[in-house]
Amino acid sequence: MNINFGSRKEVLLHVEKYMLEMMPTYLKPIDTNWQPSDFLPDSTSESFYQDIKALKENAKDLSYDLVAVLIGDTITEEALPTYESWLMTMDDISRDEEGGWVKWNRSWTAEENRHGDLLNKYLYLSGRVDMRQMEISTQYLIADGFDIGTGHDPYRNFVYTSFQELATNISHRRVASLAKKDGDTLLSKMCGVIAADEARHAKAYKDFMSKIFEVDPSEAMIAFEDMMRKKIVMPAHFLREMGLKIGQTFGHFTDAAQRLGVYTAVDYVEIMQQLIEEWKIDSIKELNEAGEKARDYVMNLPDRLLRVADRMKNPTMEYKFSWINS
Repeated sequence: MNINFGSRKEVLLHVEKYMLEMMPTYLKPIDTNWQPSDFLPDSTSESFYQDIKALKENAKDLSYDLVAVLIGDTITEEALPTYESWLMTMDDISRDEEGGWVKWNRSWTAEENRHGDLLNKYLYLSGRVDMRQMEISTQYLIADGFDIGTGHDPYRNFVYTSFQELATNISHRRVASLAKKDGDTLLSKMCGVIAADEARHAKAYKDFMSKIFEVDPSEAMIAFEDMMRKKIVMPAHFLREMGLKIGQTFGHFTDAAQRLGVYTAVDYVEIMQQLIEEWKIDSIKELNEAGEKARDYVMNLPDRLLRVADRMKNPTMEYKFSWINS
């Protein structure tokens, strides 16, 4: 179904109808959704101090790398203002204050905002973290922003968010599993519910992109190929600690994630393969010449990247993060 739309704005208006219809599936009602206080010690309870003591006791056996990854994930979630403002740049349509895409962006942001709130409070209570150093990194990340190569193009934005929500789902699920092994069932539950949110959000963005492929396949394919050629960078790729240059801490954070198996080079390739399958890239019809070349590149890329991933050595642990007390 290759409809001759005159612009991406018209395509977004077309997809918007579907998005508004499906929004209750992709996002949960606020009144019945989970909130951070559902998992954290209740300050109005007689058992508040005992509950904090138990939380700290369970957190003390978390491995160094796991704490580092959890802090990096939390800082990433806390940089939500950057992501919200970035999504508001999608073409001129996002400037319509009454429009459906503005409604989506606000509602998605509101649901995501709970993640940083929950993890931040957990880390504060855990006693494992130098909160001031972590807060400095968070402020830096928001102030520094990011450059993920999407420009103001909604197609590239949706490719990126589809990929990124799948990646965060994997990361939070793996942290949940490792926290459980280390004896921290509360943290495991927290990361589990966050991962479930990310899975729903991934489905939303993948579905939006599927609708774009249906009506503007060549331009959608070119956008997909362009993002894969540039490589999907994580939203925290400018991560730094006090006294360090922009992005200097990010490599150490990803090393810790790779060592733990929380998020690896193989995961990157498998997400790409999943998107290729879900968007039925191999069977899309009515592509122009540029679209066909883009498809060829995308279809051949996973095998190439897997060969690279197979040759990668697991990074050794040498770096000490300023965020971690013990």
